[in-house]
Amino acid sequence: MKLIIVSGLSGSGKSIALQTLEDCGYYCIDNLPITLLADFISHVMLADSVTYAKTAIGIDARNQSESLSAFTQNISLIRSKGIECDIIFMQAEEAALLKRYSETRRRHPLTDFNVPLREALLMEREMLAPIAQSASVVLDTSRTHYHQLRELIKEQVGERDFKHISLQVQSFGYKNGVPLDADFVFDARSLPNPYWIPELRPYTGKDQQVIDYLLAQPMAAELATDIIAFMSRWIPQFEREGRSYLTVAIGCTGGQHRSVYLADRLVKHFRSYYQNVIVRHRELN
Repeated sequence: MKLIIVSGLSGSGKSIALQTLEDCGYYCIDNLPITLLADFISHVMLADSVTYAKTAIGIDARNQSESLSAFTQNISLIRSKGIECDIIFMQAEEAALLKRYSETRRRHPLTDFNVPLREALLMEREMLAPIAQSASVVLDTSRTHYHQLRELIKEQVGERDFKHISLQVQSFGYKNGVPLDADFVFDARSLPNPYWIPELRPYTGKDQQVIDYLLAQPMAAELATDIIAFMSRWIPQFEREGRSYLTVAIGCTGGQHRSVYLADRLVKHFRSYYQNVIVRHRELN
């Protein structure tokens, strides 16, 4: 039996994640009180292993803070019953969350006349810290739109094999910030930049013109080799520790050329060794 806990900051896309999991065949419940979680597992999920063979539960700041503090103990109890349990924690930068609330005009669950939105977001991060610390994967949705998030959930959770680690390689531009969900970050800004070659500027690291240029740069090959060697050394260790997901981010200035080329090169290599390897080019999307 499989259980996925979906949690995270209000406005980060939890509803979209649950809808996507439902489309993937999961029985989904939104905003289940943590105090009822153990009873639901014992009296509902285990009692009907066919209907609830794949279940996803949304838990967020609408729970009381004292209930959230007991989250880790509840998860340990669930796993002791032989249920595979993964936790997705979704977050976004404060500016992105403020913009989304401004556009939708929805009320944050922790706001009232005495608590403004910005302060509510800070309170929420503190309240959900026990869940974030237990998360199997943390997703940063600051620059992810609806369709991208659905595909990301499907690739990482909805259709993956739970027995093997899922590796995501992500390219990004430093000018737009480092991804919040990255486990490892590698900097490609020391490589020669195709952007400064006028005939290459319109292309990206997926185009053959840029690929040929970077293939001719010894430093690009050395950096790719070093990253592959480092990750090859440490991915098995993360697997042994029970990690289900690992995100490797590679950045350059604009996220268009060098980081895209290196991300694709890493994915091509690791797909020969791991079943669940996906690539995401943040700035190209």
